[in-house]
Amino acid sequence: MADSVTGLLREIAELEEPLVELNSLKAAVNSVPLNTLQELATGLRFGVLFNLLDCNDREQIDVCVAILERLLQALEPVYLAQNYKLELQKGLQHSDDHVKVLALTQIGRIVESTDAVVTVLDSPELLKEMIHSIGGEQISVAKEAIKDLSRIAQNKAGLDALFTTNMLQDLKDVMGISDVVRYRVYELVLEIANVSSVSLEYCASSSLLTRLLGELAGEDVLIRATAIEMVTSLAQSQHGRQYLAQQGIIDQISNMIIGANSDPFSGFYLPNLVKFFGNLAMVDSPQQICERYPVFIKKVFEMIEGQEPTMIGVSLDTIGILGSCIEGKQVLNKTGSAFQEVLRRLGSISCSASTDMRIRCLDTIASLLSLPIDQQTEDILGMTESWFHALHSHPMETFRSLSSQPFPDIHIGALKVFTAIASQPWGQRLMIGTPGFVEYIIDRSTEADKNSKDAKFELVKALVDSKTIAEIFGNQHYLQLRAYLQEGPYFVKATAAVAVEGGE
Repeated sequence: MADSVTGLLREIAELEEPLVELNSLKAAVNSVPLNTLQELATGLRFGVLFNLLDCNDREQIDVCVAILERLLQALEPVYLAQNYKLELQKGLQHSDDHVKVLALTQIGRIVESTDAVVTVLDSPELLKEMIHSIGGEQISVAKEAIKDLSRIAQNKAGLDALFTTNMLQDLKDVMGISDVVRYRVYELVLEIANVSSVSLEYCASSSLLTRLLGELAGEDVLIRATAIEMVTSLAQSQHGRQYLAQQGIIDQISNMIIGANSDPFSGFYLPNLVKFFGNLAMVDSPQQICERYPVFIKKVFEMIEGQEPTMIGVSLDTIGILGSCIEGKQVLNKTGSAFQEVLRRLGSISCSASTDMRIRCLDTIASLLSLPIDQQTEDILGMTESWFHALHSHPMETFRSLSSQPFPDIHIGALKVFTAIASQPWGQRLMIGTPGFVEYIIDRSTEADKNSKDAKFELVKALVDSKTIAEIFGNQHYLQLRAYLQEGPYFVKATAAVAVEGGE
């Protein structure tokens, strides 16, 4: 089969309409093992295939791209860079996006190699074409270009190539194409800035980062919303957070939340403001962020009491994120009666909102109530128990009812709530005290699909892993749960076959 690849390449070079032979070559290269193809490809030249890309025949282009993907993949990055740099550069200028993606994918392999990337860094023309690819119409092309360029900037040589040469002006020129392309360049800058404090310094010195931060105060509320979302990604790194604090951006976003009350268009960007602080609290410290910026938690509570679905959804997710760790739970609990009102609202949403909102609400409740065994102090257990009872007047009966509903996601959401309290002694006492509840847990027939079976299994596992389960549930129920756990989530009891004799 390897010989047929060589023969077909020679034959194709002499044909004016080689589509049939190209399809044969495609089948041949796909049937040759990659290691064999590697030995073969290193001794061949694929110029004829690149030349055949210069046509208006879409089918021919697609077949050539498929063949080149396979052949070029077989080449080592250094060999690829040394022998096909010009072809890849030309591919970035092609009118067909499949060819552009092919070229960028192979350039991606080159820039991931410390030995091969030098070839790209020494090629201003190639770098320029990569930058201009960010401005292409197809997002698939832009994404590949952003990925390759961010990989190039992983070290000082790459940072110098992008930010201390004419390439910086090319980046700025590309930004002028449209709002969409401008934000693609910001995406690249943020990916680079998040790598290290050195990378961030390059991005800040280029003025591109400063320009993004300036968009936070723009007149266009949609652009402002996008800018806030992008700045949130910078807050994921410690050096990024320090930079935002030094630039006064965190204080600025806090003031934007305050000012949102008087802005009729705040609904477009307010959710992203809240998400910013929610993410900041989790990567930094829930207590410090909520104490320093009290307007954040106040706004979250206001949003969940409102009627706007988008705002309610964001507040649900934010409360769930905050309540997923002990420090966050304590911060929420310190708000006292305000959080008690929130809990009652959660109970209401879990029963009477849209299906999507109820599912998100149940996830939030499960996050609030979950408590790892090693963190179960008397005070924290008392807190989660009081939260559970604040949700509904009869919470066990309510969640048991939800777990019986025909909507799989709500059913699973209710099981997640039970799983959250399953390792806590007060939760176990409520379960054993609810008539028929233990029988419901070990009844496999209540779970109709894989996700439901997995959710029930997690509940059983949480119970069995608890240190207090045998004492509270009793040995008989404990052994039943252990048997369930040992049998696995998908166990089905075998039924004895009954043979019936009879004549035909």
